[in-house]
Amino acid sequence: MGDHPLQKIAISGPTLASLIQRFSFSSGAVDGLLFGHVTHIAPSNLSDDLPSSTASDSSPLVATITGFICSGTVNSFYDSAGRVDAPALTRLLGSDSDEHRSLIGWFSGRRRTHLRPSLREFSVTASLSSKTDLSFPVRNAPIATNLAPCVFVLFGSPFQDQTIHTHEYRAHQFRILGQSFEPVSIDIVNIGPAFRGHYGSFSPNSPLPLMHCEMRTSPMSEDRDDESLGQRKRVSKIQRELDMCAEGLEVGDLSRLVGSQAVNYTAGVEDLYEKMLTKIENLARLVEKSSAKVLEQENHNRKLRLKVARSAGLE
Repeated sequence: MGDHPLQKIAISGPTLASLIQRFSFSSGAVDGLLFGHVTHIAPSNLSDDLPSSTASDSSPLVATITGFICSGTVNSFYDSAGRVDAPALTRLLGSDSDEHRSLIGWFSGRRRTHLRPSLREFSVTASLSSKTDLSFPVRNAPIATNLAPCVFVLFGSPFQDQTIHTHEYRAHQFRILGQSFEPVSIDIVNIGPAFRGHYGSFSPNSPLPLMHCEMRTSPMSEDRDDESLGQRKRVSKIQRELDMCAEGLEVGDLSRLVGSQAVNYTAGVEDLYEKMLTKIENLARLVEKSSAKVLEQENHNRKLRLKVARSAGLE
């Protein structure tokens, strides 16, 4: 059973929110078990200049938390000295029937305390890591590697009452060889663990493609004549609608908004936009005046109807 360092601990946003919610609504301190898996991620910065030993050492291990069991109290699977109680741990694990996830560690939630692991939490983690029957294999590892439950996450609440109720949390890995806690960063994944590798090093450096606004047909194809005719009709319809709002703007001129001519062409488009706003403002004023005249005419008609009704009543 190896003692390999973890690069980070990943947990989805809903899982973390659910865990914090269980801690928030508890009457006191709580503890529980963490489930998930550890995956070997191949390094992306491959180089022929690096020796093989350095390349293997830089291969990261990522622990992913996929679920948890909250006991609702403390000392749920260990005694006051921090020794794991095997029957209590078995009973707590009995509610977890998923065979595809492994026990990778545990968590503790304390109110108004510092985010530092206590001696008891150190003893519990050390005792849990010594259980060889709880070891699990590392996924995608080039060499068969097993790890013990070594993840410990500590939750805490602020010391003073605050308007915005916040919670703090820190993750640690227990190193068996050094018998010590090592802080590990937590990566909150909101798109699912399956897509984490695709978006981890994403950089939007692709240039904006050119816009081909002119509809062209190929003379080499005779089977697409009907389709090309339909496209030309649609383009002419769009052009007619555009002419009703814009003066002298062609559909093909839209391609000038992208490229080297965009700077010079922007002023003309802004001037056209100001003219369109002026037309819309004049149109709005005409609609307002016409609405006032309609309301005036309706009031006049109502007075006439009342006058006619009164005349009919006198007769």
